[in-house]
Amino acid sequence: MKIYNAKDYNDMSRKAANIISAQVIIKPDCVLGLATGSTPEGTYKQLVEWYEKGDLDFSKVRAVNLDEYKGLSKDNNQSYAYFMRKNLFDKVNIDLNNTYIPNGLEEDSKKECERYNNVIRALGGVDLQLLGIGGNGHIGFNEPGQAFEKETHCVELTQSTIDANARFFEDKELVPRYAYSMGIKSIMQAKSILLVASGKSKAEALYKAIYGEIVPSVPASILQLHNNVTIVADEDALSIIKEKGLL
Repeated sequence: MKIYNAKDYNDMSRKAANIISAQVIIKPDCVLGLATGSTPEGTYKQLVEWYEKGDLDFSKVRAVNLDEYKGLSKDNNQSYAYFMRKNLFDKVNIDLNNTYIPNGLEEDSKKECERYNNVIRALGGVDLQLLGIGGNGHIGFNEPGQAFEKETHCVELTQSTIDANARFFEDKELVPRYAYSMGIKSIMQAKSILLVASGKSKAEALYKAIYGEIVPSVPASILQLHNNVTIVADEDALSIIKEKGLL
């Protein structure tokens, strides 16, 4: 596991974008596993800047997203499909036919999970999986629980996750209670993993993920078992790790 100490959010975003851009340059038709939320926004912004300068070509890239809210259409401005178009897909030359996101409007959870698992398999798996980390240690929407979820599944979101996402909605009651998410097995099968973290609110979760026990109550702790994980985090997110003299 490699840990890169970024001085701030912008530095974290640039370092993470460097790793993703290297993957695209080395393998132009790579499969990128992409994440949403506020943490990777800066990374996507940096990738767009380099694309506009002519440094990156996304024309052959395939992309699969970690998750999507159940009950939201792809055109809902709070859906993750909308987020990806707004922050990346509409700003680079990626073929939208090569972008895959769970269908939030599919009511049949079993059917949608099977479909998305088959999409990932058909692509040959993920070359580089981008992850954020929740304050409770979740990755994707794999919430703390009694066991590590294996593949794509429908998850009931915890109250802490709902509270954290409420800032994006006009009314807290509008925050979806369920989401489709790649499972831990799906994530762990990626050839390489890049986790980004920013802010003191992520410090405890990041410390437990890297140095704590490998337990389902901290889903990100499973990453300790992957042989190719890179973590890019800013000073605040690494604060507890530094205080303990581990970095």
